Amino acid sequence: QVTGYLDDCTCDVETIDAFNNYKLFPRLNELLQSDYFRYYKVNLQKPCPFWEDNSHCGMRDCAVQPCPSDEVPDGIRAGSYKYSEEANSLAEECEEAKRLGAVDDSLSKETRQAVLQWAQHDDSSDSFCEADDIHSPDAEYVDLLLNPERYTGYKGPDAWKIWNSIYEENCFKPQNVKRPLASGRGESFIYLTKWVCRVCVEKRAFYRLISGLHASINIHLSARYLLQDSWSEKKWGPNVTEFQQRFDEVLTNGEGPRRLKNLYFLYLIELRALSKVLPFFERPGFQLYTGNESQDAEIKHLLLEILHLAKSFPLHFDENSFFAGNKKEAAKLKEEFRLHFKNISKIMDCVGCFKCRLWGKLQTQGLGTALKILFSENLIEKIPESGPSYGFQLTRQEIVALFNAFGR
Repeated sequence: QVTGYLDDCTCDVETIDAFNNYKLFPRLNELLQSDYFRYYKVNLQKPCPFWEDNSHCGMRDCAVQPCPSDEVPDGIRAGSYKYSEEANSLAEECEEAKRLGAVDDSLSKETRQAVLQWAQHDDSSDSFCEADDIHSPDAEYVDLLLNPERYTGYKGPDAWKIWNSIYEENCFKPQNVKRPLASGRGESFIYLTKWVCRVCVEKRAFYRLISGLHASINIHLSARYLLQDSWSEKKWGPNVTEFQQRFDEVLTNGEGPRRLKNLYFLYLIELRALSKVLPFFERPGFQLYTGNESQDAEIKHLLLEILHLAKSFPLHFDENSFFAGNKKEAAKLKEEFRLHFKNISKIMDCVGCFKCRLWGKLQTQGLGTALKILFSENLIEKIPESGPSYGFQLTRQEIVALFNAFGR
């Protein structure tokens, strides 16, 4: 039932399906299997900043298995996720200093200065996400391939509280529109849809991105559902009934197909960000550093192939329609946009299921990174071909989150 054009876009569902399924996803999937992209450092112990929360999910499928440190490639573990030719050539000497995140004494004065400037930039106000302190003792590497996003049994009031706080407190929408606290009561969605049609393109886009993210998560838990749980084996697979409850047109009072279209909208926004960030990754000095030289070169080649492919997509979303009016109003709206999204990234620390928290944090950071790229176009255009890029920078965390979120 999900066909045809997407609102606010010149693109249609069929064009995206053909491009993604036959061209882009097979390459992207290969990229995400690599060491550089499978290890994500995350702090799952941060307390919820909005309410007292002791509702941690006790089910074993909610647990996340962190990596023993010796399984993480040395290049990643040594904190060398900032890139310059000089820093990379010295990386092997640095590895003996296992102090995570410390600026190694063997780096030259210029490189140390660059690292400090990068750190300042990472903490600057252009971020759309509340970043984890990855140097905290509580931050651990997680192998995303061994901790897949799937159904965990985390549902009911605790899970709904998270989504309600995201929609109620953070989406640009009138206060009198409430989302239902249980599936099956679709009445309020009708008002919401009518409202979404009337608001400005930016606020509508913000709502649709959050709805698309919600749809993505629901699709994954329906596609990898726990179908059998016995002492001898666990069997995971597609649960069509679960999927229909969330997306069927009749069961959701017409809202389900719109949710799926919002997922396509999210895809277009992240695809556009990938096409825009190509100059950052194309520089000869940029490496996806893990310490395995031949594999690193191979993965960078694959990454650039994916980015060139993203750029070749014929019907990109036109982000120039964002914030195009009165400059003062546009600046105010953009800042509001950024703060709303930052708040959503903080809510992820309130998710009671650790596996859901892991994937929630990763996907919000990925989307936040995509928005950062789209709002940094002028800075990206000025990136020098060699040497450090002070104006625009991405951390390893942001890179891994961006591509894994898009992979979802």
